Amino acid sequence: MNHATPLLLLPGLMNDARIWNPLTTAIAAERTVHIAPTQLHDSVAGSARDAIAAMPPGSFAVAGFSLGGYVAQEVCRQAGGRIAGLGLLDTGARADTEEAKQSRKRMIQAVDGTEGAGAATFDQIAQGFAARIVHTSRLQDGELLRLLFDMASTVGTKGFVRQQRAAMNRLDTRDLLPRLHVPAVVVCGREDQITPFILSQEMASLLPDAELVAVAEAGHMSILEQPATVVAALVRWLRRVDAATARNVHRPASP
Repeated sequence: MNHATPLLLLPGLMNDARIWNPLTTAIAAERTVHIAPTQLHDSVAGSARDAIAAMPPGSFAVAGFSLGGYVAQEVCRQAGGRIAGLGLLDTGARADTEEAKQSRKRMIQAVDGTEGAGAATFDQIAQGFAARIVHTSRLQDGELLRLLFDMASTVGTKGFVRQQRAAMNRLDTRDLLPRLHVPAVVVCGREDQITPFILSQEMASLLPDAELVAVAEAGHMSILEQPATVVAALVRWLRRVDAATARNVHRPASP
């Protein structure tokens, strides 16, 4: 293992570690990578706390997808000076609107019944998400849709409910982003219906050192829909993070 910056990765709603397979396949040999779950706590703060505790001592970079992006920003709030870089994929910095909270509450109520009825309803919700989270050109991609459904099944009803509660109660982080003077990348599918591209533009404008990447012919699941484009952007970002970390390590101490 070389001196590459350790990396913390955070999955999104109804995703497990496999959401990051395109990236980890490309970089696993070069750096320490830890993928922390986001379905074990009903608060963004709780998920961030556990994720930070799993990282080795010292600085690290963090990247989050969708719900994981909310957790990644909270990781930056909690970990302070340990953060070497921030990657945000198909996410946003604003707190939920009241309308969004009510929508999440309805989904929680739909699956929070008896085990048999809840499981069936959860399956229906998971399958129904496909039309909203992928680009129209991928709606017949059986392999992609099976992966999405299998990840959702792995998270399960209880994990889904915890994730929804965490998302609806998250903080607005627009005050935080201007204080993050580290290399950043903001990536979003150009046709993302869940977290529209305008939210990524807003985050990139607030971050002091961010590259904004719009992914053509991709919806919300940009890293799975257009993996080559997204991985290339993340690898560029990691090179910037490593270079900045190396500069800081070799910077002479102040007299």
